[in-house]
Amino acid sequence: MTAARIILWRHGRTEWNVENRFQGQADIPLDSVGRAQAERTASMLAGYRPSALYSSDLSRAYNTAAALAAIIGLEIQTDKRLREINVGSWEGLLGREVDAANPELARRLRAGEDVRRSPTGESPSEVAERMGEVLGEIAEAAEDKTTVVVATHGLSGRVGACRFVGLPFESWRLMGGLSNCAWVSIDRHRSGVYWRIEAYNALATAEGLEAIS
Repeated sequence: MTAARIILWRHGRTEWNVENRFQGQADIPLDSVGRAQAERTASMLAGYRPSALYSSDLSRAYNTAAALAAIIGLEIQTDKRLREINVGSWEGLLGREVDAANPELARRLRAGEDVRRSPTGESPSEVAERMGEVLGEIAEAAEDKTTVVVATHGLSGRVGACRFVGLPFESWRLMGGLSNCAWVSIDRHRSGVYWRIEAYNALATAEGLEAIS
């Protein structure tokens, strides 16, 4: 069996998102806006009648997923492989502080190279590897022809989507950043042979809520 649709859903806003700090795998909670975003978006995603709900084990993703679980009554299945990129010693730093701490790595990062986020962090290609693996497992475990929702993070969602549909690795840099509580819809083609991105950086709107209800 395999799912017909996987929705990769970025978590709601956190205080560190507002401050533009390197968040990585620090367990920063949703702020009040992030909680409202999760509730609003959950109302829309519930209309897809998901058969399964997965989440990163970090609280900002889990509590985003919990808003949907409260509506549809599904258990949230967590997996550490759905976490955001590990930024190591850059955790909590602002961009200018990263420039001061590791100027050469920061330069290569801005140039779009596949470099580790700090000497002790991960690279995007490493994140793509674990995300591709877990998404493949999630797709195969799903009830046939159903939708699965996966609450994850910004960079991991981008690289995961690209890896899962088979785009060249470099493609992730050409995709816009995922907004807080935005999602990517990855649909299985009716032939059953391949997957494709049908919606990217989708956001809940009042019009969307009316259309799906």
